[in-house]
Order: sequence, then C-alpha cells, then structure tokens
Amino acid sequence: MKILHVLDHSIPLHSGYTFRTRSILKHQHQLGWQTCHVTSPKQGHFDSDIEVVDDLAFYRTKVPKGLLTKVPGVNQLALVNPLRDRILEAIEIEKPDVIHAHSPALNGLAALKAAKIAGLPVVYEIRAFWEDAAVDHGTCKEGDLRYRLTRKMENLVVNRVDAVTTICEGLRNDLVSRGVPEEKITVIPNAVNIEQFNLITEKNSELAKQLGLEDKVVLGFLGSFYGYEGLELLVAAMPGILKQIPNAMLLLVGGGPQEQNLKTQIHSLGLQDKVIMPGRVPHADVTRYYSLVDLLVYPRKPMRLTELVTPLKPLEAMAQGKLVLASDVGGHKELIEDGNNGWLFKSGSVTELINKTVQVLDQQADWEKTIANGRKYVEDERNWGNSVANYQQVYPKLVAQNK
Repeated sequence: MKILHVLDHSIPLHSGYTFRTRSILKHQHQLGWQTCHVTSPKQGHFDSDIEVVDDLAFYRTKVPKGLLTKVPGVNQLALVNPLRDRILEAIEIEKPDVIHAHSPALNGLAALKAAKIAGLPVVYEIRAFWEDAAVDHGTCKEGDLRYRLTRKMENLVVNRVDAVTTICEGLRNDLVSRGVPEEKITVIPNAVNIEQFNLITEKNSELAKQLGLEDKVVLGFLGSFYGYEGLELLVAAMPGILKQIPNAMLLLVGGGPQEQNLKTQIHSLGLQDKVIMPGRVPHADVTRYYSLVDLLVYPRKPMRLTELVTPLKPLEAMAQGKLVLASDVGGHKELIEDGNNGWLFKSGSVTELINKTVQVLDQQADWEKTIANGRKYVEDERNWGNSVANYQQVYPKLVAQNK
C-alpha cells in the first residue's frame, strides 16, 4: 500500500512543524507501507521540482502568480488549485492508494479536488484548529469573519473526506460536538521516539557553572515563547517562590514572540539575577540544558487552543526522567495525572502555581516514583510505534472500500 502525504512544508525547513510528520513517515515505512509526498506553495523557494530530504522525495508546488495572490484572504485560496494540480501529477507517477492531507484545511481542499478526479479516498489529519492558533497570534479574533470562515472551511473538509485523524481527544470531542460521526475519527496521539531520549541522571556541571546555577533549585521551560504558553505567569510567580525557596532560579531556554515582553517583566520585578534566558540553543545542546532543571513548568493559559491540543514538550521531559508541573488545561490533562507522572495546578492562577511549585519541591521523597511513572507512560503509551500503528484501523479499510 502506498500513501500520498500532502503537506505545507518538509524537513528541514520547518522542523518544528514537521517533527510529527517525520516520525509518522518513519514508522509507516516500518509497517511496510510506502509513502510519497507533495508540499504546498507555502514551502516557498526550492531548487528542483522533486527534492529529496531524509531519503524521502517531495514533489514541490510552484508559488502561483497573478492578481488573486495579492488580495488578502483570497490569496490563500489561490494556493488550492496549483496544489491540486501538483497532487494529480504525483498521483500519475506514484499510483498511491490513499491521499493523506495534513492540516490546514487548504491542503484538505486541494486533496479533495484531486481525489475526485483520481478516484481515491482521502484521510485528513488535524493537529490544531488553525483559527484558534490565529487568535493567539493576533491575526484574528474569536468569532470574527476570518475566524468563522476558517472554521467553515475546516467543517467542509471534515465532512467530505473519507476519514479524519486528530492528535488528541480534545480535538476529536470538538469535532463530534459539531456533528461529525465518532466512527469517522481516529486519534493518532502525539508521541516521542523513546529510543532518542536517555534518562538524565545528573546535571551538566560545566554548564551549571557557566550559567551560575551551581547549588540552585532550577525551574525551567524549554520551547517557543508564544502567548498561550503563559510564561509571564511563571515569571510573576518567582517572587512568591523565592520567599519560600531563596535559592530558586528560573531558566527559560528558547525564543519567540513574547521574548521581549518577558524581559521587560523580569526587569520590572527586579528578577534579573534570578532568571536566566540564554536564547535559542543548538539542538545538540538541548539535553545539557534539560539536565540543569529540577522541575519543568508548563503554565499554559486556559483558552480553546490549549484546552483542545496536547503539547509534545511534557512528553519529551518525561522521557528524559524529568519532573513536570503543568496547568490543568485540557491538553495537559490528557498527558499528566496529578501526583502520578507529574503534577497539575489551577490554570491562570499565580497563587496556585506558587503553592504547587513549593509543594513539589518539598516532596523529594515522591520524585523517584513520579519520574519512573513518567518514563513508563511514554514507553508504554506515548511512543511513535504504538501511535502510528493506529493507522492500521484507517488505511486498509478505505482501500478495501475503494476497490
């Protein structure tokens, strides 16, 4: 069986977006399935019509030109037909059995148009509702015209494709509430490649000395500084935490839209000597920074995006034997059982964050058990092999129905 994947981008250009895709493709190959790949005009510049990345061939789609591409809103729809045509060209060459379109809905629309001509079934994978992400990024407001149109487009695609997959139960439940039949949706959960993560058993002494974190209790966050992550809550909690744990330090590794706001907040609270922000670090060095952190904190704010979507970072932390504390938004509650494989606190509450942080740091007797439970959870339930195996409930059924 061969699956044609329709994507916005391919590795390595947008590795954050395509980490899940790379893992899916790898494990689909291990299941004996072949894959081929088409990227949308959003990929941008390319050197060849077909490029090979990580031994995978990607059919590139040229960026369209013309008046419609310059009109805001309409310019996005102008991407659909060129992508449809490129999908059809790939189908002619590759002869796939199934088209698997990855969100956003524009990819789904193009896949549906191509599938109608080629007579193939379509699977549509949703990683997040893009209108909700746009609200956090400030490009639209919840309920405004753009938000409603994007939602309508998503509904159109979901209702017309043959099968839908989501990365978590939150997204699945939201679709069911819209009237999508439960049996049409399969959850392919976010996971980690467990073999790529070793348990961290000691701190990197050289880096600790370099950053001034020797003999400190280190709270940390490694990732992108988006508004929905709620990092300003973590900074706001530091004065209260320091009153009870004077040698506490906060390590924020990464960067993003909220970086300058966080620096301003840190300065206004007089925390310059208590918060370390080394910026983005090379991927090869990430483990060294993880090693310094006693407690990873994920204070995501309560909003549709965080209630519905599960993050990857807590799973990566658990896989490395790190302690995790997270807000009790829906996406975190799918991953973390309070007091078992991590801890939860009331989302949006600085007071609750302070109290739970101090509680966790005071209960060192529970750490070993919690670390072991976190690692076991990832090994048994949140590894990519188990996750991707769920496609065995989806593809063969569609192929059989299409004969």
